[in-house]
Amino acid sequence: MQNPAILNISAYKFVGLPDCHALRDRLHERAQALGLKGTVLLAEEGINLFLAGPGSAVRDWVDTLRADVRFADLSPKESWSEAVPFKKLLVKVKPEIIRMNHPAIRPDRAERAPALPAATLARWLAQGHDDDGRPVVTLDTRNAFEVDYGTFENAIDWRIGKFSEFPEAVQQHREALQGKTVVSFCTGGIRCEKAAIYLQQQELPDTPIYQLEGGILKYFEETDGAHYRGSCFVFDQREALDAGLAPATEIQRPASEAHRAP
Repeated sequence: MQNPAILNISAYKFVGLPDCHALRDRLHERAQALGLKGTVLLAEEGINLFLAGPGSAVRDWVDTLRADVRFADLSPKESWSEAVPFKKLLVKVKPEIIRMNHPAIRPDRAERAPALPAATLARWLAQGHDDDGRPVVTLDTRNAFEVDYGTFENAIDWRIGKFSEFPEAVQQHREALQGKTVVSFCTGGIRCEKAAIYLQQQELPDTPIYQLEGGILKYFEETDGAHYRGSCFVFDQREALDAGLAPATEIQRPASEAHRAP
């Protein structure tokens, strides 16, 4: 049996892009020439991308992106599939690369919360506390239907319908976080990066805030998926990935099949 031929990548970076419209044209032209499919979102705050195609073509496009010094350190997460899981190529300029509707949260201008490596989170969850003996809670920042596919054991899930509801949910539940080490997480890192900055701005007493570096997908890549139950929903035709970053064969689907944008 041959190895899967299609390389899937996902990446994001919060970085000032005042030229995002011109950049959109260059990136679209190159991706189109290479026959790639997927979505690239650009905004003044940065880039968010999901692309697929033959491995050499995908890496050629990434090299083109990295030629811009602002993206020189971009390190996409990779997985493989038998077929391209996208129907078309979209390269768009948006107000935000991940919509929060909270203009004060600009990761390209603010200091990000400390990023917690996957191996450290796995160790903390196994021992039941962080290295200072403080209780650890994982905070799922994804939409409710995504959480229903799978999440960390005992993760906090506020059943939000879209990410722009996250700030209000924090205000309703902030007391439940105080005095604990909070690790926010999401699919690939972009939502939990904004979420962690918002949490830091709340000045919760005696409450260290982290974001899971690279999100669930990086956790799958660097661990065996310990302490995670179920699969990870992805916004493409694969639907969900297992801890080996392969399309999940056993999926616990939510009651509603209405998949909304993050």
